[in-house]
Amino acid sequence: MKSNYYDLKGKTALITGAAGLLGKEHAAALAALGATVVLTDISKDNLQNVAQKLKTEFSEEQIQTYVMDVTSITSIKSVQEQVNNNGQIDILINNAAIDPKVNADNNLVEVSRFEHFPLSQWNFQLEVGLTGAFLCSQAFGTDMAKRGYGVILNIASDLSIIAPDQRLYQKPELSKVQQPVKPVTYSVIKTALIGLTRYLATYWADQGVRVNALSPGGVYNNQGEEFVTRLTNLIPMGRMANRDEYRGAIQFLCSDASRYMTGQNIAIDGGRSVW
Repeated sequence: MKSNYYDLKGKTALITGAAGLLGKEHAAALAALGATVVLTDISKDNLQNVAQKLKTEFSEEQIQTYVMDVTSITSIKSVQEQVNNNGQIDILINNAAIDPKVNADNNLVEVSRFEHFPLSQWNFQLEVGLTGAFLCSQAFGTDMAKRGYGVILNIASDLSIIAPDQRLYQKPELSKVQQPVKPVTYSVIKTALIGLTRYLATYWADQGVRVNALSPGGVYNNQGEEFVTRLTNLIPMGRMANRDEYRGAIQFLCSDASRYMTGQNIAIDGGRSVW
């Protein structure tokens, strides 16, 4: 019987959007278990910054970087071919996303509002957050299925199971048409990722590929005091998450510790979604 279900030595994990807020945390969580971590992002400079920070904590051999555009199958295939020269991808974390920040710009009409939301932004954000997960899962997941082993983890959000509370963003000095809101795209993408998770979990269940989702709650990142107060009042635990508080969940979901688990969405949000 295996003695350490969290051991990822000899495994290779690829993370999309690795230069984002939580990408470094996901990478550190898996590297701590011995995995080789392949960091991918569209921004070369940001990617290198994250890699350098990780290399101060882990060996250089554990950290690889590739510039990759998740909306381009050509870009994905190029990285896949390069990585495959060194080893297969055992774990895929679909983390890439556009997280639109809610800021009123005092325009006569606030374009984040549903009535005026630009089609170009709808297409762009879905292409990155949803189509990107589809393309990466298709490329790397198909290889996993052929080998009979693999893990895919889709990073969703608490907004995959609850609606955004637009009161968080209200500005009393603005009229209704000027009020900023969390755009429709974010909720649609994160909810759709749960559908993708369930679909792939059953599609590849007999080929040894497990697919789950993690839905984090709000992460503190120096947001304004008023916003933080409003949000924490909606969370039973009374605070936002720290960046590193999802590491344990990442380790569980990507290792054999969750070997009998697939098709599930785990919400870690301080209790917000149950209040």
